[in-house]
Amino acid sequence: MPHAIRIHQYGGPEVLSFEEVATGSPKSKQLRIRQTAIGVNFIDTYHRTGLYPVKLPSGLGGEAAGVVVETGSRVTAFKTGDRVAYVDSSLGAYADERVIDASSAVRLPDSISDQQAAAMLLKGLTAWFLLRRCYRVRKNDPIVLHSATGGVGLITLQWATALGAKVIAVVGSDAKAALAREHGAAEVIVSTREDLVARVREITKKRGVPVVYDGVGKDTFFASLDCLKPRGLMVSFGNASGPVPPFSALELSKRGSLYLTRPTLFHYIAKASDRARGARDLFEVVASGKVKVVIGQTYALADAAQAHRDLEARRTTGSTLLIP
Repeated sequence: MPHAIRIHQYGGPEVLSFEEVATGSPKSKQLRIRQTAIGVNFIDTYHRTGLYPVKLPSGLGGEAAGVVVETGSRVTAFKTGDRVAYVDSSLGAYADERVIDASSAVRLPDSISDQQAAAMLLKGLTAWFLLRRCYRVRKNDPIVLHSATGGVGLITLQWATALGAKVIAVVGSDAKAALAREHGAAEVIVSTREDLVARVREITKKRGVPVVYDGVGKDTFFASLDCLKPRGLMVSFGNASGPVPPFSALELSKRGSLYLTRPTLFHYIAKASDRARGARDLFEVVASGKVKVVIGQTYALADAAQAHRDLEARRTTGSTLLIP
């Protein structure tokens, strides 16, 4: 019988349980997929801890790649044997097999491997909407990117560089600084020893930047605002250090009539056409070699708890995979 990771209560990595599960057959518009690689994302830890509450008991994970083994009666876009990947707002990707809505899946081109797809689809679509939808990055734009060597960060860094942006990468160590430079960062700030705002002002000759991409949250929020030029855009897209505390909207006014967005991927790919366009753009930029998918570490599915420990301790770089 297939296995899956389940949680029956909120808590630390120790609440992840490796259990036998019955997959079941797909409904008319669904697919059953034998999974070959599963993406691990920081949002998975939010579901595990209850920061983003879910109905318990629950599976975890929202992206994976594999092979279609059964199709629903009304599915026409896929057939048995197709290689696919998916991003889905319902949880349960940490599993040997998965039944999902066919509308959540995309067919993989020969140029993209299963492990690449699982390592990049959610992160890559996140990079796509950050760079092409939230703020349309242009050539020579200076931008600040936090956690630039994480899963989302490395893809965003390379893609922004390919678009001609001058990426100011914010990282936590010298090793990660070297990795950021290797992948195209124009400037690197090591946040553990450098003053973020002072360095950004120095780099931009006191002008500030038009956009900051901040997935860290509480610890960096106000410093990120102070990096922006007047009428700049703060994109707060994650809470790695905890959620941003309540604040007065006047903070945006006094810093230069700033804009703030707190986006979620699934609002940007709610339409099948948007999901398909984002995946097509992502696969093209990866196939071109302009963006390399960095798989920093892999774990057996049964070792998901260790993957979460390493992710939360910031011991990982690039993308993290679970292998069934």
